[in-house]
Amino acid sequence: MFSHEDRCIYRANQLAEVICQLRFPEILSISAQPPVEFQEAIRGEFPQYAARQESPAPKITGAPGQLKLENPPSTVNYQFTSADGVWRVNLTSRFISLACGRYTRWEDFAQKLDKPLAEFIRVYRPAYFERVGLRYVNILSRKALDLEGTPFRELIAPCYLGPLGEEDVAEAAASRCSLDTEMAIRGGCRVKLHAGPGTIKRNGQGDPEVKFIFDQDLYMPGKVPVNLSAGALETLHSQADSIFRGALTQRLHDAMDPEYRL
Repeated sequence: MFSHEDRCIYRANQLAEVICQLRFPEILSISAQPPVEFQEAIRGEFPQYAARQESPAPKITGAPGQLKLENPPSTVNYQFTSADGVWRVNLTSRFISLACGRYTRWEDFAQKLDKPLAEFIRVYRPAYFERVGLRYVNILSRKALDLEGTPFRELIAPCYLGPLGEEDVAEAAASRCSLDTEMAIRGGCRVKLHAGPGTIKRNGQGDPEVKFIFDQDLYMPGKVPVNLSAGALETLHSQADSIFRGALTQRLHDAMDPEYRL
């Protein structure tokens, strides 16, 4: 499952989105009033602003025979976006996140996170982080990589394919075949992983190409001290690299045009 090869950067990476999210004990002042000071601190890099009310799904509570439906209170989600729309910071009373739709390398992502995270810590002084998470959503397109007609069993490690890894099983015969798992991994981390073929929509339109979706949601559970959050993210990134590289065959690895000069 894990690769121990040298880290590389893929020039033809297939990342649809990378998201870092840090959750913390609820800070009421964030939802009580607009985050003016925080916006002023990051507005140079994230000039576009929006806010929306989000209502969590209703919850069923009570004992049998006395069940009732409760609507949790809504929360405000503040969004700050870069001028080109590639980078997005979201802030609520329970989490701060950074999302990128055009990922190149970890060092660039980490640098972009530095200022919003530092300013959030300065302005709101969280006691600790309840969850430090890093999510990589890869949508692998054979068409984009000039691999049309190549079966997934020649591109993806067998442990992520199930029956599709067998030569006598046709991909078109399977209406659904995916792996969904959650497990503890090295470094005190956990990962929720979804892997399998699927189709996606772009701009509301269906894309007929069947792609392979490899979605890693890695996180550090428990109380993470604020001053150790950067180290936790570095550990998560390292684990994500190792898992992703271990999922690729040499053929897919080469097709994504790896670069080792880091």
